[in-house]
Amino acid sequence: MLKLNRIHHIAIICSDYERSKRFYAEVLGFTIVREVYREARRSYKLDLEVNGLYQIELFSFPGPPPARPSQPEALGLRHLAFEVNDIDEAVFHLNEYEVITEPIRIDECTGKRFTFFTDPDGLPLELYEK
Repeated sequence: MLKLNRIHHIAIICSDYERSKRFYAEVLGFTIVREVYREARRSYKLDLEVNGLYQIELFSFPGPPPARPSQPEALGLRHLAFEVNDIDEAVFHLNEYEVITEPIRIDECTGKRFTFFTDPDGLPLELYEK
């Protein structure tokens, strides 16, 4: 049997590197671990740490692929979910940065509160209250 330890990283391709870098580092508060300009590809790779646990790799390309259809939903990765201690506080923070969040809902299976929003390229993101 294959023994997987954990998720090592999540890779995201963005259309506007500086805008996405600001969103993930400043708005969401991820820590920048490493930023590399890859001359051969004329693109950046930004490694972001999420509370010391996971790493997001943010990629830029001179001609990014077309936008991913996501509404109402698309085949493949559905969304990325991040746990928060206080969803009201997290939503307030996002709204301060003019990030639009959906109304907070209750997970009918767990009774926990959650909401969705998108990154600058429309990637669906979720906040899920601990």
